[in-house]
Amino acid sequence: MQDNSSMSRRMLNKVPEITLFFWIIKVLSTTVGETGADLIDETFSIGLDGLTLIFGTILIATLVFQFKSRKYVPAIYWLTVVLISIVGTLITDDLTDNYEIPLEITTIIFTVLLAVTFTIWYKKEKTLSIHAVNTTKREAYYWIAILFTFSLGTAAGDLLSETMEFGYLVSLAIFSIMIAGVAIARFGFRIHTVAAFWIAYVLTRPLGASIGDYLSQDLESGGMELGTEITSIIFLVIIFATVVYLSVTKKDVIENNKIQDTSMK
Repeated sequence: MQDNSSMSRRMLNKVPEITLFFWIIKVLSTTVGETGADLIDETFSIGLDGLTLIFGTILIATLVFQFKSRKYVPAIYWLTVVLISIVGTLITDDLTDNYEIPLEITTIIFTVLLAVTFTIWYKKEKTLSIHAVNTTKREAYYWIAILFTFSLGTAAGDLLSETMEFGYLVSLAIFSIMIAGVAIARFGFRIHTVAAFWIAYVLTRPLGASIGDYLSQDLESGGMELGTEITSIIFLVIIFATVVYLSVTKKDVIENNKIQDTSMK
């Protein structure tokens, strides 16, 4: 009988290939994380503490299925991303609204937590590459990092649009320009692939949140007044259709020959 570590090494990569579909669903998921969290908070009068606990429990249950899978399964993976987006938003909102921790502080806290996660991950595994998420330990680091990117993105996005009063549309433009800058740095100046990926991953969170707030908030707040319910439904339908397409076509499955256990590329 082979030990668990041997089995872990034989797992196929547990995350999708970074294609246009990946970034589309990522932005859509972050938008749902923002509007969905707001909708849930508006609908159920149990407070942010209770909502965070409930959705945190659902997230943990979903992660159990994700970790048990021996390969990337689009439906499970993206359901986990949507839930972690909602939980990350609820955590930040809870710290800000209930515990009155300023957004400047929560932004710093989650930046430090993310940096510590990356430091430990790299020290232990010698890679932060999503092409090498093929062991249980690496997958654990991956999902911890993802949670902190969502919480950080929520704090940074709210800090810019609300505390600093840039508004949703201007914030959307700012984050779009920053992401374009990352793309230019990656393809024009050849900055490290892994660094470019994680910077873009963090920035797409406040981008998606700005889109969600702009569409859902009322006109007086600078939004289009579609409401959190309609906005969430629209984006969930698009996510569902895209995930079904990927499940059938498998266009975002990383080939085995791309998996590199120690490479940073």
